[in-house]
Amino acid sequence: MPHSHDKPFAGGVLAAVVLLVAALPPASLAGPETKPVGASAGNKRFIVLKGHDADLWWAEFSPKGKSVVTASSDKTARIWDTETGKTLHVLSGHEEAVRVAKYSPDGSLVATGCRKGNVRLWDSRTGEEKSNLAGHEQMIEGMSFSPDGTRLATAARDGSATIWNVQTGARVSDLEGHTQWLSGIQFSPDGELVVTSASDKTARVWNGKSGQLLHTLEGHDSLVTSATFSPSSKKIITTSADKTSIAWDATTGEKLFSAAGHQRAVLRAAFSPDGETFVTVSSDKTGRIYKTATGEFVVALEGHHKRLIPRVMFDQDGDRILTASHDKSASIWEAKSGRHIVKLKGHLREIDSARFHPNGRYVLTASFDRTARIWDLEAVSEVLP
Repeated sequence: MPHSHDKPFAGGVLAAVVLLVAALPPASLAGPETKPVGASAGNKRFIVLKGHDADLWWAEFSPKGKSVVTASSDKTARIWDTETGKTLHVLSGHEEAVRVAKYSPDGSLVATGCRKGNVRLWDSRTGEEKSNLAGHEQMIEGMSFSPDGTRLATAARDGSATIWNVQTGARVSDLEGHTQWLSGIQFSPDGELVVTSASDKTARVWNGKSGQLLHTLEGHDSLVTSATFSPSSKKIITTSADKTSIAWDATTGEKLFSAAGHQRAVLRAAFSPDGETFVTVSSDKTGRIYKTATGEFVVALEGHHKRLIPRVMFDQDGDRILTASHDKSASIWEAKSGRHIVKLKGHLREIDSARFHPNGRYVLTASFDRTARIWDLEAVSEVLP
């Protein structure tokens, strides 16, 4: 699939993940206990994380929310202090654009994956490089730490996927079987399984420790854009350019149901924390919520985005949903009713990534405008109707 402006899936099916957000004021962001709005940054409605020299493709909070990691096509990743917005470390060494950066479950490590295929592990506290995991030959499209932090699963555009030993940097297993490029990889919440998604129209389920292939999930008519485990690890939702999502039994590989309704490619899915519902987002500018048990359609998230929606997630309570769009905005929605709560605007270009803070009050966005922003949702709610 051709690239546009060197962005992953740009203008295509899994278009660069983007979230946009409106002005919000940052209070203390260190955890659930927060200071009054503006206590750490003067009454601004957002903190701008500025320092990268090119597009940002990824951003996420550390597990406790005290820091942020960003990944950029300027060949670096950066770790920032969440409360002040200051750069703590610049992670330099990759020869090509850094596609993705992820914290380990305990927050002590950051893994970065680049366009050339290299994966590096860093000490998040010091910025020191710990390992260089070489083996992939094309862009890293997905990474996932096991829940215990001992293993890292990586997937690349060359069709390869690998499980690594985090402590030693050694290969645990190569996940061989896909015939075309991979779009993602994920450990199950219990750490027992790994699922990969690919443009060969399949997803595959693997033993998370041995790497043994357990099931090939066949049923889509076009490339599979993502595969996501339910919180219980018992189900998987795959999304596809064929305009559908499919639910599978993760243990047996059995197809449970197909969810239709989108008018264009389905790009991503996310489960509610209790696993009772899931939401999908699409190139058709909408989201759709379904019941996990039956696939019954619940409600649409529509009317507030003007371009494709590549990212979606629930907050930690399952009450709100965050969507990001290539229209340079993000939206917050009420999960039960689908009611639009607030539009978050401010970035000058598409947002490639967006996340809720662990305490649910803040949102982090990363944009092709070379910046990331941290927004205070309580402040936005007060300012915008």
